Amino acid sequence: MPTRHATCSCGQLRVTCEGDPVRVSICHCLACQRRTGSVFGAQARFPRTQARIDGQSTAWSRPGDSGGTLAFHFCPVCGATVYWLIQAAPDLIAIAIGAFADPGFGPPRHSVYERSRHGWVALPGGPDVEHLE
Repeated sequence: MPTRHATCSCGQLRVTCEGDPVRVSICHCLACQRRTGSVFGAQARFPRTQARIDGQSTAWSRPGDSGGTLAFHFCPVCGATVYWLIQAAPDLIAIAIGAFADPGFGPPRHSVYERSRHGWVALPGGPDVEHLE
């Protein structure tokens, strides 16, 4: 079973995950674009029982498009978002893929809010990638 380590930019906030993610996805919604400063957000979801959080975080919450709340946890020192909790999926933790700093991390299998996708963004192909509006 693989062990993965995600950290903020300064290393103060860390999440250690055991096993493989249950979902890897990218989100093109405008809120994720604003939150990341990029053209999409990328996340890996793990069972919360397989994740250990070390360090201090500050949380910021917002309602999701589905009506539930998302609580984003970021480092109070460097400001990097490392993980978030989704009210609609209380048994899971979503972790920013970039926080793993692992170019070998598996590709997303889900792409959501594609109606907000920038036209020049090329997505992974293949029959096992789910593309959702």
